[in-house]
Amino acid sequence: MALGEELVPKFWINILPSLPKALPKPIKPDGPVVKPNELERIFAGELVRQEFSSEERIKIPEYVRDIYIELGRPTPLLRARMLESFLHTPARIFFKYEGAMPTGSHKINTAIPQAYYNSIEGIERVVTETGAGQWGSALSLAGALVGVKVRVFMVRVSYYQKPYRRTLMQVYGAEVYPSPSELTEFGSSLLREYPENPGSLGIAISEAIEDVLRAEKSRYCLGSVLNHVLLHQTVIGQEAKVQLELLGEHPDVIIGCVGGGSNFAGLAYPFIVDKLLGKRSTRFIAAEPKAVPSLTSGDYRYDYGDTAGLTPLIKMLTLGHNYKIPPIHAGGLRYHGAAPTLSLLVKEGLINPVAYPQKKVFEAGILFAKLEGILPAPESAHAIKAVIDEAIRARKEGTKETILFNLSGHGLLDLKSYEDYLGGKTKSVDKTFY
Repeated sequence: MALGEELVPKFWINILPSLPKALPKPIKPDGPVVKPNELERIFAGELVRQEFSSEERIKIPEYVRDIYIELGRPTPLLRARMLESFLHTPARIFFKYEGAMPTGSHKINTAIPQAYYNSIEGIERVVTETGAGQWGSALSLAGALVGVKVRVFMVRVSYYQKPYRRTLMQVYGAEVYPSPSELTEFGSSLLREYPENPGSLGIAISEAIEDVLRAEKSRYCLGSVLNHVLLHQTVIGQEAKVQLELLGEHPDVIIGCVGGGSNFAGLAYPFIVDKLLGKRSTRFIAAEPKAVPSLTSGDYRYDYGDTAGLTPLIKMLTLGHNYKIPPIHAGGLRYHGAAPTLSLLVKEGLINPVAYPQKKVFEAGILFAKLEGILPAPESAHAIKAVIDEAIRARKEGTKETILFNLSGHGLLDLKSYEDYLGGKTKSVDKTFY
């Protein structure tokens, strides 16, 4: 179902004041707590303020909200009736379709405000990393819209696996480099050690930050993990809540895929706030790849957000910033850690994580495409696999539950991934590859 622009929220929801415990503060390698102003050389000042804000709601600038509407918000809430029928489940399955946005995913929801805040603070270039290219595409478009240059370090394996996303970024005017690259000292050192290095989000983050620190009028933009990024995405869950209420529905189960955590948080956090206030008993499931099982196998401890150790230490579920990540097709989920707020909620038992092997995920994505007509990005196919499992459970138990998930991106620029799967070239890479 679709409604008019009145459905687009005027505020972002901040999870920090509602957390069951205070979020551990970022620290320096030698122990002192990082002061917010110390981050302003890396991030726009307003984004730093939002990162540490204790406000329950943060107003969306009218300029940003207008762009949201211009680009297609509110996004549709759809019911997967054919999937329900195929699975013979009494569950009702709904999904928020963020793939309807111009760059094909939810990432534009934070790209626009990040580019906007940097532009009004006089920043000339923003620099970032990208895995599958969804985030890089979104920031590239946002930069074009607000008049800020964009430089993207794209995980090397994705740079070659997903050439059309690279092309899309270039169409929007961005510079795109495969990471690790020769453009930075860190990237060059990795290539000397291992010329075939496929890269990772952690490596690309390191290169982006090193690049930012070289130019005074540059700042870093992040596509996931940190609080200010996740709160921008809460437009998804707020819209979904109103759309479901108009149908007389409330979700019993909410599902999303997790790399860093932004699309999961964007859908789930407005509902998690209700659960923390005792209003609802919704269950939350976070689906991740077995190849990068941060939530299901990671340690909850302080770690660097990047591979080179340029970021402050943040407390999160992590496999270790030096974890060698296999070159799975779900490039957006190839991150060694997870958002600190999400990690805390997993540790507190409010979110149940599950991990799936790559081939099972592609099976789920193809089944969904055959039944519903939408080809999901490999990242979102993890959520679909979890939805199928929950729907089958509901069938076995005979429970008429409402399942809501975030289809956070379409797979039309991921066809090479599906081609490899259909051609028998997809490997079961559920452990490190070297």
